[in-house]
Amino acid sequence: MALLEVKDIVVDFATRAGNARVLDHVSLKVQAGQTLGVVGESGCGKSMTALSIMGLVPDPPGKVTSGSITLEGEELIGIEEPRMRKIRGKDISMIFQEPMTSLNPVFTVGEQIAESLRLHEDGSNSEAWEKAVAMIRSVGIPEPEARARNYPHQLSGGMRQRIMIAMALACGPKLLIADEPTTALDVTVQAQIFDLLKDLQSDNNTSIILITHDMGVISQMSDYVAVMYAGRIIETGTTEDILASPKHPYTRGLIACVPHLEENPSDERLPLMEIPGVVPPLTKLGQGCAFAPRCNQKLAECDHTKPEMTQCGDNHMVACLALSGEAAS
Repeated sequence: MALLEVKDIVVDFATRAGNARVLDHVSLKVQAGQTLGVVGESGCGKSMTALSIMGLVPDPPGKVTSGSITLEGEELIGIEEPRMRKIRGKDISMIFQEPMTSLNPVFTVGEQIAESLRLHEDGSNSEAWEKAVAMIRSVGIPEPEARARNYPHQLSGGMRQRIMIAMALACGPKLLIADEPTTALDVTVQAQIFDLLKDLQSDNNTSIILITHDMGVISQMSDYVAVMYAGRIIETGTTEDILASPKHPYTRGLIACVPHLEENPSDERLPLMEIPGVVPPLTKLGQGCAFAPRCNQKLAECDHTKPEMTQCGDNHMVACLALSGEAAS
């Protein structure tokens, strides 16, 4: 049994322009100790998928209208809020995109970690504080006793992100959701953060859902990949399958957009490919494939038929009308 299983989740938002289907029958599985990478452009539904799992969809205007989310067999959709609060932070934790807006500016970072421990674990205030300091030490921040007494604005961006990781892992969650965990950090700090996540996962057998738009990060971190577009999963598979043999035109476009070094520095550099157009408004998706207006393999039926996920390998599935029969094999 998978640690987390998301089945056919639908999330609708009421807007002035009409109903926006933010998630359209999204299904995912996460096994214990593995990393699932969720990739796609901004606005494709990655973060909303995470919020749905955490039970944090803002209602109103949003609402989970159908589907199922189970953690170790326990249904989370429709669960009572007191029970969800016990699960959130203890069994499932989340690292949000921007630590400066996620951390409370009027409390020290040590106090914010200790608060999570007091909510979910038995023990005295002093024990919670000692464990908070230990967590700060575990994420590689020097002088943890002193840093625990700092406020968020007194720390660098990399340190704030490490504090967010320490807070998320303080109660030993079974599942960690990392939503663009290295946004606005320089490449050196990004590498340090990802190495830290790998080490903590190895030590604790924590499952990770890594949300990103960066295929390079996916190649380093993920065991499995789910590609999202306009609120739908359009391709899933092992990282090796997705990167070596992408099937969906959108997945191929994402990979082609990644810059790379030429083997011979004297060779002329080829221009980066781009995916034409933009993600369509979610209130105007229509009945066909949402990617059709941007697709170079578009068929006549793509405008009025929504593709379903079909098997194209042992652990590889794709939703594309142009890839049927031998083309998808």
